[in-house]
Amino acid sequence: MFDTLILLAGPAEHSVFATLLRSYNPSLNVLPVFTTADLDAIEAEWLSGARLVSFAGDVKVSAAVVAQLGYGAYNFHPGSPRYPGATPVQDAIDDGASDFGCTMHRVTERTEAGPIVEVDLFAVPPGASVGALEEMTYAALVQMFWRMARPLANHSAPLIERAVRWSEVHHSRPDNQQVRRNAPVISRGQAVRRIDGPFADHFGIVPSMVPPGRQLRLVSSDIEADATAAATAEV
Repeated sequence: MFDTLILLAGPAEHSVFATLLRSYNPSLNVLPVFTTADLDAIEAEWLSGARLVSFAGDVKVSAAVVAQLGYGAYNFHPGSPRYPGATPVQDAIDDGASDFGCTMHRVTERTEAGPIVEVDLFAVPPGASVGALEEMTYAALVQMFWRMARPLANHSAPLIERAVRWSEVHHSRPDNQQVRRNAPVISRGQAVRRIDGPFADHFGIVPSMVPPGRQLRLVSSDIEADATAAATAEV
């Protein structure tokens, strides 16, 4: 019997999402999970009566765990189906994408390859930074969770899947890091002048900027150092 939902999310999201899920199913046991070790520690008998939900996390759910879950596993991915992989926001900015979004899908053995349940798309504002696009994506992802919380908490049957497919191009975090290692480094002054405001880091993505024909690498500690120096100079 479906009686447990394993919630793989950050501490802040967990406290809010657990309350939301229980509002739709008061008898549901919402089990917090934050690491691979947490997942591996769950006994098979618990998994057989459970569904797993991962929200924008980078913890890989092993094939063994997926196989033992009695009611499936679903992931809320911070990227549209065109951008599977570990760095979807960065990849979209690098591509100059005109639209972006978030995706809910069933978890399978291959990362971001399972059947798609839900997609939300929005237009990318011209000149959007990585930080700005992260904020938009996070807001869309939370709204999607809010919309899908009821069936996740109440329906023991697999959720209806859409006839939408992932892109065949998978970007990995090592790929993204290699691009940054090979990118020219700009000066602190240049970096500060080209950043239009504070940036966020919801998904472990370091912002970078892409002027025509070039990929630039930005190190956050350099910006913080420049900002501190500027503030000191004004005193």
